[in-house]
Amino acid sequence: MITVLSAFSAAPYAAGLGLFLLGYFLVIPYIEYLRDPKGLRRYPNLTPFSGFSAVPFMIMASRGFRSMELTELHKKNPVIRTGPNQLSYGDVRAIKDIYGHNTKCIKDPSYVVTSGTHYNLADVVDKPDHARKRKILSAAYALKNLETWEYKVTDKVQRMFKHFDKVCTVPASAEVASGKTAPDQKDLTLDLRAWTNFFTLDAIADIGLSEKLGFLDSGTDLCIAERKDGSTYETNLREALYPTARKQSLIVWNYEWYPIVNKLVNVIPFFDRMQTSADNWENIMWRRGNERLRRYEAGEKLEDFFQALMEDKNGNAKNLEWGEVVAECNIMMNAGSVTTAVAIANVMYQLIRNPRTLAKLREELDAVLDEDEVVADYDKVKHLPYLRACLDESLRIFPPTSHGLPRETPAEGTNILGEWVAGNTTVSMSALVAHRDESVFPNADQYIPERWLGEEGKALQPYLIAFSAGARSCIGRNISYLEQTKAVASMVHRYDFALSYPGWELKRLETMNLILGEMPVKIWRRDLGAGEA
Repeated sequence: MITVLSAFSAAPYAAGLGLFLLGYFLVIPYIEYLRDPKGLRRYPNLTPFSGFSAVPFMIMASRGFRSMELTELHKKNPVIRTGPNQLSYGDVRAIKDIYGHNTKCIKDPSYVVTSGTHYNLADVVDKPDHARKRKILSAAYALKNLETWEYKVTDKVQRMFKHFDKVCTVPASAEVASGKTAPDQKDLTLDLRAWTNFFTLDAIADIGLSEKLGFLDSGTDLCIAERKDGSTYETNLREALYPTARKQSLIVWNYEWYPIVNKLVNVIPFFDRMQTSADNWENIMWRRGNERLRRYEAGEKLEDFFQALMEDKNGNAKNLEWGEVVAECNIMMNAGSVTTAVAIANVMYQLIRNPRTLAKLREELDAVLDEDEVVADYDKVKHLPYLRACLDESLRIFPPTSHGLPRETPAEGTNILGEWVAGNTTVSMSALVAHRDESVFPNADQYIPERWLGEEGKALQPYLIAFSAGARSCIGRNISYLEQTKAVASMVHRYDFALSYPGWELKRLETMNLILGEMPVKIWRRDLGAGEA
């Protein structure tokens, strides 16, 4: 009897809770949608529910390639309302308004709710603090410094090629080499995607922290992680690196509820595994930072990113909080490895699929590189027009960071595409959407490096936003181009490759970045009239 009475007495509370949730998540947002205080109802909705709920955009993210779906939708509508307070743009003229140097838009609250205890250069929102950070880091990322670190990139290419030489197969027939016939499956001896990632991780760890991770030597990404209590354990770096962004891409779109939702979803094993990965990544970076700090305190003067964080060029201490130093090292290792690895794998994929383009690039490279030159000297290849065109066309067709980087309009509002948009509204434009605008890039779904050559190619540069644009563009683009240029030029000059079978396609999963699946290839040495180097 008592149990029955308890159930009856609890019923009104359950009903009340249900009514509250219904009102809070549906009725009130719908009333606000009808009120339309910002005038956003004039824009087409992503779905009938998008004007008062972020859920449809989250569902779109769960399908794995949100930006490609937006690309199709933007063919009909230049502006789409993707959430109660979010607008997505599909006209490249909006790039300047949203991301340009003179824009009044700032990074939106998503960067605040997903940041750690200290902001890094990528997620800091406050403009004066961003200017302070950019000033501190500009010397470290300056091109003149990067070229003094070229020897570190050369070393990593050499280590990568040591493995490539071991797994080389016999030269392919003309049919296999041209992609018309599948190679023998036992000859698929190299996962090129994994090894581009080992390369960029080893390179950025050396450039940034003077640490030899050794992934290219071991062929694995096992490394030491350290908890705050000082205990250590081994874990796979790549498994720790990627799931965090995947989790955020699925649930971050309601900023008010994100901190709570981020914890609640961990009861679901799918999300709990992602949270474990996030914890592993934090511990990996805590270990990296502590190890480098010990070397610094022991008096080692090393030419790397960490040294630039700790001291200016005259040796004066910058006195940054340790949490800020770790945060900057974190984004350096993350953004400095992920996007470049994806970019290198992407361009190699495109070149293998387009034999004529590959042959044209080889002609350019062979004219400046010696037959026995293992790693391309940067001075020899950095200004080669067709090499740069191949890199930029790959960055265009599949930008490594594809999702629309969200910005918030100023409180007083601003004009975008000649229309006034109310203040504190999130606006964005996906790089993939911008790069598939047929009015700027005819045959946008085709890989055509020639579009970047000559004066016509120069005119396209403002619309290439693979590294974003304006004052908040990626400060590490010079590092990325250095690594891409040396690695791709050296691979194309020394080796030949074949994909698994004609028409084979890379699998892609969009988080904040456009993450790639495995890329098994047949690899063999080119006959350049020289012996093994």
